[in-house]
Amino acid sequence: MGERDLDVVSDGWSYLECPRWHEGRLWVSDFYTERVVAIDDRGHHEVMAEVPGQPSGLGFLPDGRALIVSMRDHRILRREPDGELTEHADLSGLVGAHLNDMVVDEHGGAFVGNFGFDLMGGAPVAATGLTYVAPDGTAQTAAEDLLFPNGMVLRDGVLVVAETFGARLTAFDVAADGGVAHRREWARFGPAPTSTDVGEALAAVPVAPDGMACDAEGAIWVADALNARLLRVAEGGEVLEELPTGGIGVFACMLGGEDGCTLYACAAPSFAEHERRAAREAVLLSARVDVPHAGRP
Repeated sequence: MGERDLDVVSDGWSYLECPRWHEGRLWVSDFYTERVVAIDDRGHHEVMAEVPGQPSGLGFLPDGRALIVSMRDHRILRREPDGELTEHADLSGLVGAHLNDMVVDEHGGAFVGNFGFDLMGGAPVAATGLTYVAPDGTAQTAAEDLLFPNGMVLRDGVLVVAETFGARLTAFDVAADGGVAHRREWARFGPAPTSTDVGEALAAVPVAPDGMACDAEGAIWVADALNARLLRVAEGGEVLEELPTGGIGVFACMLGGEDGCTLYACAAPSFAEHERRAAREAVLLSARVDVPHAGRP
């Protein structure tokens, strides 16, 4: 297989995360401009929402309305057809740390991760839980003891969660009511760090899985947040393909385009808030791949 070319679709952003292909455009959250934008393949963008609590995870209800994670105030917002934002769920009673990524199922239920500790403040690494938000907005803890649950994919009743500080992808079987069972390792990249110091823990993981996308052969594209590369991984952990991003960090990915074979990647020089908040160096990249999108998001 020859090397793939990565093209710049759009640039000048603070820190892009959680890309989602929807109705012919890529929706993505720009953390520090506090906006959700939709970008087409010519690079034109439209602001879809302004989220003062810092937007992150995105997803869509069966009727097309968007759900948006508001990280800092622990809420899930719902974007109505007229563009108005309303509160869909308040997770402040369940989650104390910043909310993070999210995947929405075909019924409108949402799985939401959270940091678990003050990452940007240098607090010790701590395990946390995964929250399930039912279509009516009621919420409950779905799983516990996860090391920074980050990107997620959902296909054929199986939820796979990236544990960034655990150097692994963890799978669950999902019931119709959002309950999860049969926890197991879907892929392991190395032993989980023993240190709770953030710097030491990150130095110990060979792959730091972040945002993810699933394809029609059951493989998962994983953004490796530490090593400036995208990995296509099979269940069991075999790396089927590695796509370097030319030295720029990559933190999320999504398969989209009209045929599902465009791999989009959210890239920036680093993830540290104090470096990204005032900078406008983040870019949206894309490459053509051979196997199309499947599952959710």
